[in-house]
Amino acid sequence: MVVSETPAAPPLSGVVETGLYVDDLPRARGFYERVLGLRPMIADERFCAYNAGPGSVLLLFLRGQTLEPVVMAEGTIPPHDGHGPLHYALAIPASSVAQWEQHLAAHDVALESRVAWQGGGVSLYFRDPDNHLVELATPGLWPNY
Repeated sequence: MVVSETPAAPPLSGVVETGLYVDDLPRARGFYERVLGLRPMIADERFCAYNAGPGSVLLLFLRGQTLEPVVMAEGTIPPHDGHGPLHYALAIPASSVAQWEQHLAAHDVALESRVAWQGGGVSLYFRDPDNHLVELATPGLWPNY
């Protein structure tokens, strides 16, 4: 019997989009724009797309508004949705940790945790208005960051 090996997957280049589902899009946009300083690239009544750094987009979707396919001239986006608190991390320079702690406090955002990782990175954890766990992380968190 000949056993054939499964070929290796082609390489990945990174994460392009991260999507969060929110209950109140104007409230969520206010938080992300006021607290994190993000600016929308495109938005409508059901979603908002933010530039989250080079080659990275943070998407906010109004929960329940993406359950039907979106048909466009370019193609169709399949339905999707999510429930419950999610987690994601945004990259920050190591030199800005104290500045971020002060900025969050000035916006009455409670810092839930601060972790100093063995690799030298630091993570700041807090919640957005939909209870998603937001992490601001410096290099040294992961071997590839």
